Order: sequence, then structure tokens, then C-alpha cells
Amino acid sequence: MTRPQTPLLDTVSSPADLKRFSDAELRQLADELRSETIAAVSETGGHLGAGLGVIELTVALHHIFDAPRDKIIWDVSHQCYPHKILTGRRDRIRTIRQEGGLSGFTKRSESPYDPFGAAHSSTSISAALGFAAARDLGGASDTGHGDAIAVIGDGAMSAGMAFEAMNHAGHLKKRLIVILNDNEMSIAPPVGALSSYLSRLYAGEPFQEFKAAAKGAVSLLPEPFQMGAKRAKEVLKGMAVGGTLFEQLGFSYVGPIDGHDMDQLLPVLRTVKARASGPILIHMITKKGKGYAPAESRRDGGHATAKFDVTTGEQKKSPSNAPSYTKVFAEALLKHAAEDDRICGVTAAMPDGTGLDLLEKRYPSRCFDVGIAEQHAVTFSAGLAAGGMRPFCAIYSTFLQRGFDQVVHDVAIQRLPVRFAIDRAGLVGADGATHAGSFDVAYLSNLPGFTVMAAADEAELVHMVATAAAHDSGPIAFRYPRGEGEGVTMPERGEVLEIGKGRMIREGSRVAILSFGTRLGEVMKACEGLGARGITPTVADARFSKPLDTDLIDQLAADHEALITIEEGAIGGFGSHVAQHLAEQGVFDEGFRFRSMVLPDIFIDQASPADMYAVAGLNAAQIEAKVLDVLGVGNIAGKRA
Repeated sequence: MTRPQTPLLDTVSSPADLKRFSDAELRQLADELRSETIAAVSETGGHLGAGLGVIELTVALHHIFDAPRDKIIWDVSHQCYPHKILTGRRDRIRTIRQEGGLSGFTKRSESPYDPFGAAHSSTSISAALGFAAARDLGGASDTGHGDAIAVIGDGAMSAGMAFEAMNHAGHLKKRLIVILNDNEMSIAPPVGALSSYLSRLYAGEPFQEFKAAAKGAVSLLPEPFQMGAKRAKEVLKGMAVGGTLFEQLGFSYVGPIDGHDMDQLLPVLRTVKARASGPILIHMITKKGKGYAPAESRRDGGHATAKFDVTTGEQKKSPSNAPSYTKVFAEALLKHAAEDDRICGVTAAMPDGTGLDLLEKRYPSRCFDVGIAEQHAVTFSAGLAAGGMRPFCAIYSTFLQRGFDQVVHDVAIQRLPVRFAIDRAGLVGADGATHAGSFDVAYLSNLPGFTVMAAADEAELVHMVATAAAHDSGPIAFRYPRGEGEGVTMPERGEVLEIGKGRMIREGSRVAILSFGTRLGEVMKACEGLGARGITPTVADARFSKPLDTDLIDQLAADHEALITIEEGAIGGFGSHVAQHLAEQGVFDEGFRFRSMVLPDIFIDQASPADMYAVAGLNAAQIEAKVLDVLGVGNIAGKRA
């Protein structure tokens, strides 16, 4: 494809190169950076809208501040592609989110310009305050210590952790710069009173008046340089429009300003850099997907995209042969909600990603998007359950980690029947380790009274939704991966499964494979290869890691020389519970052979899901090799694996 013309950007190899540009040249550079970002993401896919919303800010920050001495911390950091282009990584930007390529998020090991890695929201202010405190305490940093600048979106600001950090920052009174990037949209349109408050701040005339004044800000703002710090504070406060909430937390408040207008951004940032003494919040208004019409017009502002045609914005997605697990869950839940008005849905700012947008459209009063606040989502669900409802709390595995204390304290201990729909289970591909659903089986199966299920295919998922809907005796969770199902025949309606009972898939001899989750398809492929060698393993689908089907496990152990468990989760999960049971039964005393195939004890970098599972050793060829090894045919297996 034709690359955009970028004469100024072509001269930039590091942020230091931006120092020589005039304000007019910076405006041109921003236009070129926007074109380059769009062109790059069109070839790779990835997060688009968030980066386009901060183009001008990225240019202004790197022109005025001195990274990497000054620490620029991007909250969530899915908006960091323009930052990566300006910080010496332009030559690799078309490898983003691919195996061996740049991360789609900031990553400390990737560049000194990424002082803090992130892919979950609402961590930036805490981290920036930590850098500020380390600076003032004389901490050692390879790149030195300067200002700490957190760039956080209005969606991320809805999380409690952001306010915990601001409360502490206001108490410590250290110099700290927080830029609130307010685009009225995180991934879903933002929810909550805070969002309404921010909207009110710039709904009326004051913003327009400030904008008009700031157009002439070059003459207006340098005045504090001569007038001293006290006058600067008065000028800045005088510009503020209703910054009361942030001022109560101990922050000076500036804004709101137009985050796409360099005539406002540059003078304000220069003044703040010259004069800020304690914590200061700059409130800027931006548009997600700014400058690219197809992204601007999308409901999510072009949050995440496949490869696309730059001219039309049309995404180049490969045709799907099977429904996605997320859609199967959503449609199954909708059927139950139609028959049971106690069923409701709870999501933490991911209605589209979790499929709850379908429930939201059909039964809006029974669907709750609580914003980026997983801890609240879990305890709110617990309250719903205690109040007689049947809540389905739909949260990605990696994000549910953020609410673990609430899962233990508010749900499990009280045995409340919250239904956890855990999407993105296992390895997820391009988002890498931060988004992998590696730990939920282990961290939930350890909790007394919890029921934990994993769907082997999309038909099983339908049954598990039905099982969860009918389960009122305690908390229950079911997990399923990102992406398409196996293409199996779908049931008309889900059956309620017997709690703690697995199913036999095929009878064989010598070795049994007990699968938990969607590796079952790979197990069956491995069995085809083994069949050619005259080896016919027994295969069973556990369905439950808590409670275990101990009768099935005992039968497999009694009838076979060896047992192999396989799961898409970290050590300490399903296989560990099976091993514990077998040990207690004294099975190993007789020389019984047992192997557990789990995710390895590493964080696996981004690649295609198939390649990530190859790294994990959980694909068909590796399962086949494991069977041969446990049966003592290891030499041949070693060559194949």
C-alpha cells in the first residue's frame, strides 16, 4: 500500500528531535503522525481510536518534557502507538501485537521511554506518584528522575484505584502532573456520575469562553513567568471551570482545554512545567478516533480493529465458520433471561466484549455496566444475589483478577449464588500476557463452596449457562475462550448438568486423558496420530474442576496404566486438584503414572493463539508426545515434538 508523505516525521528518531520544531511545525508533525498511525494499524490491526485521540498531546508532551528523564505514563497504554513512533520504534511499528514484535501496550523491557508497563486501566496515577516519591527520596533510575506525568482517560478515572491515588497525592503534595484525557468514551460509552460531572464541566459557555481566551494564550499565559508563583496559581484557578472535585482532593485544576488544539495545549503545558509545585490536573477534551472518519463514527471510536482499508475503513476479517463463544454465551443467557426475570447481567465497562450488549438492548433495567470497576462489579453482584436476584457477572479472566478479594470475602465466604461468566480464558493472542486468562481455575478452585466449570466446546457452554442459571446453592463460574467455537451441533436449549460430573468421550486402553476446557479438540487430534501407532487412549471431559468427579477419576486410574490431565491454566489448578485426590487415595503408592499438562511457569509473549499454545506445549503434537513418553515410547516422541 502507499505510505503517507511524512517529511517532518522522517527527521524524528527520538523525542529530542522535537525540541527544534516551531509550534507551526509541531502542528504539521501531528498531522503526519496521525497519518502514519492510521497507515500502520491498517496493516497490522490493533488499537486505533485511543491513539488518534492523543496525537496532539503526544507531540506536545515529547516537545515540552524531557523523556525518558521525565516519566510519561500512559494509563492502559493502548493509546501509545504514536508515542512508540516518536520514541525510536517507528521502524518496528508494523510488527505491533505480532510474534516477536512490539507490544500493543507500554512495556518496560521494550524501551526506556516506557517507564511503566500497563494493559489494565487506572494504574497510572499510583505509578506516577510512586516515581515522584522515588525521585524525592533519591531513588536510582537508569534514565534519571524528572517530572512524573500520568495520562488517564475519563473511563479509567471511574475506577476506585485512580481516586485512591489522587487522595494520596493530595496528601503528599508532591509535584505530580495528571492529564485527564476526557473523550466521554473508554471502550463503551462511559457510565456513572463522574462522567456526567465531567460532561457538565464543558457543556456550557465557560468552555467556549476559555477556548476563545486560550486562542490568544501565547500573549496571555507567559504573564505568570514575571508575576511569580502566587499570581500563576490565581491565573490557573481563574481559568478553571468547576474543578471543585479535584481541588477537594488536593489538586490544582486547569481546564477543560481542547486536546486537539496546539494553541491551547502548548501554552498550558509550558506554564504547568514552569510553575507547578504540588499535584496538578489538566482536564483536556478529545475525540476518540480523531481525524479518521470511519473510527470517529463507530460506537467505540475505533477502539480495536482488524486490518482495514484506509480509504473505506472496512475491516479485513476472515470469514467465520463457527459462532464465537462470547456470542453463544450472550444468546444462551438471553433465552434464560426471557423465562426468568431474576436473571440480570453485570459488566465492568465491557458490554460489547462480554456480549452483554444483547441483554442490555432487550432488558435494559436488568443489565448493569458499572464502569471500569471490577471490585465493585463483584460486590454489587453479591448484593444482587443476597437480594434475591440471579446475577451473571461477566468479566474477562484477566480483569476478574482485580476483584479477587471481593470474590473471596463478599461472595465465597457468604456462599452467595453469583454466576461468573469468565470470557477470554486461556491464551488470547495479540494482547499477550497482560490479557491471558491463565489463573482463574487455580484462584477459584481453591475457594470452599465454589463450583468451577470449563466448556470444551460451544454446545457445552450452552449447557453451562443453563447449569449456572439453575444453581442457587453457592457461587458458580464457567470459563470459555476468545474466538470461534469448534463448529459442533448446537442444542436447542441447554441442559442442567449434574454438579461435579464429567463425561466419557471415548473408551480406550492403557492411558487415559482427562481434559478440562477447550483443549479437548487438540486431544482428539492427538488421538488420531496415536491411532496410527496402535495406541488408543481413553478420553474424558472433566467439565468441573470444583467439585471434582472423583468417581470418574478413580475409574480412569483403576482401568489404566497412566493418566494425563490437560488444561488451559497455570499450575495449581485442575491437574493439581486431581493429583491431590489421587495421592490421598494412595494410587501413587502402586506405581501409577500421572502427568499434568498446564501452562508453563512463564508469561507468554504475544503471538497467534496456536503459536502461544505451542510455546505452552499444549497442542496436538505435544499431547501426542506426552502420551508416548508416559508409555515409554519417548525417543520417537522427542523427534516429533
